[in-house]
Amino acid sequence: MHTSWAPVVLTLSQAFLAGALPARRVLGQSKRHFERDCDCDDQLYPFGDDTLTSPITVTADGETFIRGPPWQTSLVSDLLPTLQPTTNNDAATSTQPSSPLETSTISTESDQSYGPSTSPTLSAAETTGSSAAPSTIASPTYTSEITYVNPNLSFGTATITDLPSSQDPTATSAANPNPDTTGFINTTLQTGGRPPVQPFPTGNITVSSPTLEPLDSTAPFGTDTATESPSSITETLTLPVTTFETVVVNSTIVNIPVPTTTVVTAITVINTTVTSDGSLVSTSTVGTTVITTSGTAIIETMISASSTITETEAITLTTDVTASVLPTATSTCLLPMGCSGQDLFQPVGLGSPPANIGWRDDHPVPRLGINTDGGPIETNKFYQNIVLGSQTSPVFMMPYSLRWSKGSGNARSWGLAISHIDNNQKAYGPANPSIPGSPSSFYINPLGIESIILSAAELGPNTVMTSDSLLAFSANVHLQPAQGSASILTLPLVQGMAFVTAHYADLQPEIQSSVFFRNIAAAVPPKPGVYKYRVTLEDGKIWLIYAIPSSGVSPNLLLLSSTMLQGIPNWFGDIQIAKLPDPSLESYYDDAVGAYPTAGHVSGNAQGTTAQYSLSWTKGGAFASNTSLLMFALPHHVQSFESSTLRNVTNLVLTTPTKGEATAVVGDYWVLEETELPTSMAFAPWRPGSPQAQSTLSPAAIAAIQGVAAAEASQNMSAQSNLNSMYFSGKALSKFATLIYTMHDLSDQQDLARAALLELEDAFDVFARNQQEFPLVYDTVWKGLVSSASYVLHDDGVDFGNSYYNDHHFHYGYFIHAASVIGYLDPTWLTRNKDYVNALVRDIANPSSLDQYFPVSRAFDWYHGHSWAKGLFESGDGKDEESSSEDAMFAYSLKMWGRTIGDASMEARGNLMLSVMARSFQNYFLMESDNPNQPASFIDNKVTGILFENKADHVTYFGTDLSYVQGIHMIPVMPCSTLTRKQSFVLEEWIAYFADGAVRQVIDVQGGWRGIIMANLAIINPQAAFNFFTTPNFDMSWIDGGASLTWYIALSAMLGGSP
Repeated sequence: MHTSWAPVVLTLSQAFLAGALPARRVLGQSKRHFERDCDCDDQLYPFGDDTLTSPITVTADGETFIRGPPWQTSLVSDLLPTLQPTTNNDAATSTQPSSPLETSTISTESDQSYGPSTSPTLSAAETTGSSAAPSTIASPTYTSEITYVNPNLSFGTATITDLPSSQDPTATSAANPNPDTTGFINTTLQTGGRPPVQPFPTGNITVSSPTLEPLDSTAPFGTDTATESPSSITETLTLPVTTFETVVVNSTIVNIPVPTTTVVTAITVINTTVTSDGSLVSTSTVGTTVITTSGTAIIETMISASSTITETEAITLTTDVTASVLPTATSTCLLPMGCSGQDLFQPVGLGSPPANIGWRDDHPVPRLGINTDGGPIETNKFYQNIVLGSQTSPVFMMPYSLRWSKGSGNARSWGLAISHIDNNQKAYGPANPSIPGSPSSFYINPLGIESIILSAAELGPNTVMTSDSLLAFSANVHLQPAQGSASILTLPLVQGMAFVTAHYADLQPEIQSSVFFRNIAAAVPPKPGVYKYRVTLEDGKIWLIYAIPSSGVSPNLLLLSSTMLQGIPNWFGDIQIAKLPDPSLESYYDDAVGAYPTAGHVSGNAQGTTAQYSLSWTKGGAFASNTSLLMFALPHHVQSFESSTLRNVTNLVLTTPTKGEATAVVGDYWVLEETELPTSMAFAPWRPGSPQAQSTLSPAAIAAIQGVAAAEASQNMSAQSNLNSMYFSGKALSKFATLIYTMHDLSDQQDLARAALLELEDAFDVFARNQQEFPLVYDTVWKGLVSSASYVLHDDGVDFGNSYYNDHHFHYGYFIHAASVIGYLDPTWLTRNKDYVNALVRDIANPSSLDQYFPVSRAFDWYHGHSWAKGLFESGDGKDEESSSEDAMFAYSLKMWGRTIGDASMEARGNLMLSVMARSFQNYFLMESDNPNQPASFIDNKVTGILFENKADHVTYFGTDLSYVQGIHMIPVMPCSTLTRKQSFVLEEWIAYFADGAVRQVIDVQGGWRGIIMANLAIINPQAAFNFFTTPNFDMSWIDGGASLTWYIALSAMLGGSP
């Protein structure tokens, strides 16, 4: 048998057959389904015709070849017949097909070799003077001009270039020739308007003996307010009712004949050597052939976009309208338990703030790049950095972060850079050997690692960044090449989103990396019309890129350098980015691609001690109608998922900067459940579960309290509260309110309490009439109640940054608590003061988007489960919270004010917030030895100190003394403290820090911090606390200016410490 190489040459008739195929149909995304004709991962046929899916068999000199899928299939390469050995199917690769074909130009430039599947064995004689192996032949590369209809319903053209399925960089255009895989850290504490001031007046003004006279118990109580008549003021409001929805339009634009011209400039040739007679058969070529065919192209387009529909609703309100008759923003019940119980999110009010609060339109911080319809704007949310300062500090969506590169970084990009940090990339501060376990003093995630950057060729030094829809869970950010440009890159930023999604409108996509691309590989499209790429960076991390064109035109992403992947000009569509931690989990992303969240919503309902609340999302994207979202949940979410949501939890996890592992969950909404709401908690000391705290004081406790209470009630309440700080003033009012409640309800001193209450009402009245040194103003720029101090003193740090929206929930929470006690003891007082207190509630915790005077939930973050204290200050490490306990005080004050005024929705919402906070604090702030979410080398600190979005630092803004750092998470010690601070945690903390012989043993702590620490001890050892506070000749310097000895004695006694 003769072994031979036979020449197989494409004939002119075969070339004609290739060009004379029917004209290509141009179809929209919904109809693009193609048949595979081999097992190759990334090969698709761009035609649906049976003619092309049936193999053609060709025989040459005894060898059989199949005219099958081309080895480089794309728009036009499938017009060329390919000869391929029957056993060689693994050379075929493809790029995803595109939209309408008009003209194509093909050239052959390649070094790919083809031949029989089994190489012949030749003798030396047989190989003399002849080739022993197939010669290098051409693999076609080409350009193709595409005509398409863009989402503006006009025709466009694009030139598509043939690309290999796997691309490796051959050059770099980086500022630094080395990949930036480490970023940088900023160990400077970014104070953001917080001066180094203790969180209470350092001295507690005391009196040597009681001077307060009891009020005659026969006199009507509160007669000065009892005669006040209800206000008859009415107000007509026009409220925008905003919805976010995806608009999908399928429309046939036009039926036109499209001439298709195929110019074949070269032909595939297989060199063949016949060894039977020793002769060499020369290669043959076919001249250029031009074939023109004509057909009808049905041009379809699918338009998918997020739109905002604004309607108006006119409502006439009176000031005495009750919350139950106000409209609610919740329209759909998502809760398995139903929504027949108490709606948790009814508006507090819709009218303007009280008339004695002036309005100002000159806030020191301008609205930078914000496009607004005039509604309220959030000030303490995760995306705030995009509208502050340089606009280049990161936004932490969890688990990803995003920042505007603004021409910086290794890639010199003007796009938006995505980063995700793994645990092994965290940086740690020095260990503190004085604390058991020698924990790290801080940990931080590096900044500036620009793994993937979403950009466009048009972006440059004139680029402007704007934003809109700054809502509770989301915001939209836009990049334009210049002010007013119609070309725009839009990214919806939503907490927990699994993809970072960018919508390109008439731009040339550029996907960049400062970490450097190692390889770009085209992958099997998960859905029709989706182009998928696997990206390996130089740090070894794998990212996925999904491109979904609006008009079916491939982005044709070409790797230009180690930092640049570039698409075609004038492109419309979505590009979605996700990090792949484990290749076995890739299908979760594939299933969810084509849908993305555009806004988040919270709703909920309570029945008894159980509440269910939902986090739901409006979504957009080409596949939004038939694809469920993939969203990342934090650990405290997963712990409280209701069973129906728990079934949708996946094993795809990504590390977050400071909240442990985020877990991907499939679904357009989650249902979360808290089954032990603290509904029985009131003003008295309280314990969760069983056994409860004592309901009354023992005679011994009453005897210990009465003399102390009489002296403390004789202090000058106005002098201690009428200060130049809303924070310190609020603490004083709350302190005296707690004192008076204890006297009235617990220590059998009703008449003395009545007299003290009148003093407290007068002190509070200064603020209700807005006549304090720095009155509140209604800021019409950001829409909220702020201190006028910074306007007057031109100091952003005065009153802890209140004018800049720092710490409002701390400051106003104390006022609200004081008001709840006053209104409880004197209901007639509410008539004159309810609107003022409700205005404070609305500023920090407005539950409804129907209220157009204040943003929704300014402080509390329903995704993170706690509040953020930092307001309008740019911060490289994001938002932060220093005092978890004052955050709990804020929620407790809402609960009790709701109870006092009969607002059942507010009271139930406060109960839920307390339960969610307790769960969140115990996962992230208050660290027991088995905490799974914070780094193992950090948890022995027991508290995080200041918890930022990007780091945890075991310090305070006012000092590093360990009594400060631990104590700031204790103050104020209130009934809710036993809920948020578990006994097991308090015991671990006490042993580590305050026990005899510990690093900060309590006997060495001076000033008000000793009283705070001992009051906290009452949670686990109430008898020791009671004995301490009832010590003869007690040193009153151990009671801070925001607390009373009376309350501490009652607290420790009712928690079980009194004889």
